[in-house]
Amino acid sequence: MNLKELSTILGLSQTTVSRALNDYPEVKEATRQRVKQAALLHNYFPNKRAKGLATGRAMAIGHVIPLSTQHEMVNPVFADFIAGAGEVYSANGYDIHLSVVSDVAEENAYRAFRSSHSVDGVIVHGPCADDPRIALLKRLGLPFVVHGRAGEDETSYSWVDVNNRHSFLRATEFLLDLGHRYIALLNGLEHMDFARRRREGFLAAMQGHGVTPIPALMFGGEMTEELGFIHAKEMLAGATPPTAFLVSSMSMAIGARRAIADAGLEMGRDISVVIHDDDLSYLKNGGDIPIFTAAKSSVRQAGRLCAEMLLELVANPGQPPRHRLLESQLMVGQSTGPVR
Repeated sequence: MNLKELSTILGLSQTTVSRALNDYPEVKEATRQRVKQAALLHNYFPNKRAKGLATGRAMAIGHVIPLSTQHEMVNPVFADFIAGAGEVYSANGYDIHLSVVSDVAEENAYRAFRSSHSVDGVIVHGPCADDPRIALLKRLGLPFVVHGRAGEDETSYSWVDVNNRHSFLRATEFLLDLGHRYIALLNGLEHMDFARRRREGFLAAMQGHGVTPIPALMFGGEMTEELGFIHAKEMLAGATPPTAFLVSSMSMAIGARRAIADAGLEMGRDISVVIHDDDLSYLKNGGDIPIFTAAKSSVRQAGRLCAEMLLELVANPGQPPRHRLLESQLMVGQSTGPVR
């Protein structure tokens, strides 16, 4: 089935059918619905290449993924983000263009996107303070949305982020209210913006309660199960062992739980654990009662919001930058209790 055949069946011009399928405002709603129902009935799917030629768009969104292990894209959180964004792309006739490159080739990947016109916009992942990709994409004139923020200059570009500072401040205060004073922080890579803000929230809560943080109980690195285990084990065996852990990811928390068990302790009774980013499709935090007390945020929803924001920027060039700050929800689970 092609456009001409569908038009003949409907008794409409090819132009009217094409405009109805592409939601042009001048097409009456009744005609639009009639055309779309006929397209489904006769298994007609618009040719994306032809649609791109008609609209001047590539009908694809780019995501550049560095190969380096020193990057949070190795975290399973990324899969949920892509799933959420993919739902929006699919509903709007867009494809995902994933470009996996070495760290040193990342800038060239964005330049290639622009020069080849292979994507209509990009989503930037894992921003750092003063991230050079922001300035590069502005120079290239390529529409983009940042998942997160890149330092203090937040007004000159579009972003979707979780309020990481407030999330960790509130989680730390929760542990302090339970009587914990020796609280360990297992954080992400702290040159990245989200981890820097989480550390700030942790320190602000500790200092606000007159508690001096212990450097030996603070770690920032890749958020893997192995590193969670190694550093939790070292801290538990140290001169000032923690009574609680604040952990930046589910993966690290699983490692911390293993270290707690190896030390002959029970999570939730002897040692408390609070985590972030527990709302994952393929790594669930228990059933009705969460295993871990968690600052819950949906990365899948963040993916949807980033994709929706970017497609709006593509459809309406020249509009001012947009911003969306999400709040996490503290959910009490089985991993926390009063200090013993």
